[in-house]
Amino acid sequence: MPRPVTLFTGQWADLPLAELAPLARSMGYDGVELACWGDHFDVDQAVSSAQYVRDKWALLESHGLTCLAISSHLVGQAVCDAIDERHRAILPPDVWGDGEPEGVRRRAAQKMITTARAARALFDARPGAPRGTLPVVNGFTGSSVWHAVYPFPPTPQTYWQKGFDDFARRWLPILEAFDQANVNFGLEVHPTEIAFDIASAERAIAAVHGHRRFGFNYDPSHLGYQGVDYVKFIRTFGGRIFHVHMKDAWWGHGDGSVGVFGGHTSFGDPRRQWDFRSLGHGDIRFEDVIVALNDVGYRGPLSVEWEDIRMDRAHGAAEAAAFVRRLDFATSGVAFDAAFARQDDKADR
Repeated sequence: MPRPVTLFTGQWADLPLAELAPLARSMGYDGVELACWGDHFDVDQAVSSAQYVRDKWALLESHGLTCLAISSHLVGQAVCDAIDERHRAILPPDVWGDGEPEGVRRRAAQKMITTARAARALFDARPGAPRGTLPVVNGFTGSSVWHAVYPFPPTPQTYWQKGFDDFARRWLPILEAFDQANVNFGLEVHPTEIAFDIASAERAIAAVHGHRRFGFNYDPSHLGYQGVDYVKFIRTFGGRIFHVHMKDAWWGHGDGSVGVFGGHTSFGDPRRQWDFRSLGHGDIRFEDVIVALNDVGYRGPLSVEWEDIRMDRAHGAAEAAAFVRRLDFATSGVAFDAAFARQDDKADR
């Protein structure tokens, strides 16, 4: 069976879910990946009110939609980050508090623990779902050492190791809460996070001692423009790919005045060397991605994270849903060359 095609609601949080749900269905989606911001999914209400999660399912199902994951990128980012005034704009007031950095980080960690419990409450309330369905929370981790990724002043390995130790210290209690709730956490490997390529992802796994709840929300768009082999990522971490974002990017564009770091330019600036694009309009080889996902046995949703400043989002998201449906295919149940075998050979098998 084809994988479910879902829409990540994070870039649509300006719309109430009651408006977005029928739009998502009309654009061709099977379900949504609910963002924990806007009014799409409130983790505190989810753990305190059984009626709240029942109402979410009633709304989704009234429009023929399902939900297979939730996402808490904004709060997760604050767990390990060096907190500054930019975080205030993305964090709930109860997490920001007085803005004192260590207090923000601790409250963000506690909110992620609540998020694990909220995910369990949501998926336990899904009508007709078997008890114990394994939900996924996608998100970011933040990083105390991302600012040192380009090593000047010279950065010794001991400095970077302190960053991975800090990540482990802050995230292991969170992962234990995820384990108690029977929920997986999928880090979206991404510049600014503790893991942003294959090597740092391996180091992050080692830092949390291979914790079974720590895996990845795979998104090739964040790897391709860095020059990271995004197909190799799938084959390296197949068993830890808990969820997949379908998002495109192009690179090698611009006018040569802005490099791969993006400089101090905004998305959509024509000088940029790379930018996010709607699916099928960039440089990601999505057929290679599907083949690799099939090879590692990934059967979860393909969730469109739609970002393209050059295109109307309703047009682009509808086009993206159709693109994913055309692209996705199941693995073969038979060997293509079996038909060439002689009948007596088949009888001997």
